[in-house]
Amino acid sequence: MCADPQCGWVHWDNPLPVVAAIVEHTDSEGKILLARNRAWEAVFFGLITGFIERGESPEEAAAREVKEEVGLDVTATSLVGVYDFQRKNELIIAYHVRAQGEIVLNEELCDYRLIAPEKLRPWDAGTGLAVRDWLARRG
Repeated sequence: MCADPQCGWVHWDNPLPVVAAIVEHTDSEGKILLARNRAWEAVFFGLITGFIERGESPEEAAAREVKEEVGLDVTATSLVGVYDFQRKNELIIAYHVRAQGEIVLNEELCDYRLIAPEKLRPWDAGTGLAVRDWLARRG
């Protein structure tokens, strides 16, 4: 809030909703696709993520981001969970998606890996929590 009581200005610093997709590539024996953003260090790979557009459901946003970023067509979507990501002031709505097609990276990405689910290891924050929960549900 503005320190002057006459001002009345308030900045609402609400988190921004974003989607994340745990992409199961059905053309690669169900391996999980992790991608590396061009801005990241070479050792970092992550889920496909993006913003929800006006008039779009979170499920539609997840499918659109997968198509835009890696060229795959989503055939099934299921909610994994919702996670706060305070470092970036975001609220992550995470999905497991099954997708097919040829992997074609867009200009934001520079590399990808396909990881067998049993070899996937979650990380301690953000989308890693969704990976942890998804793996736990698989048993």
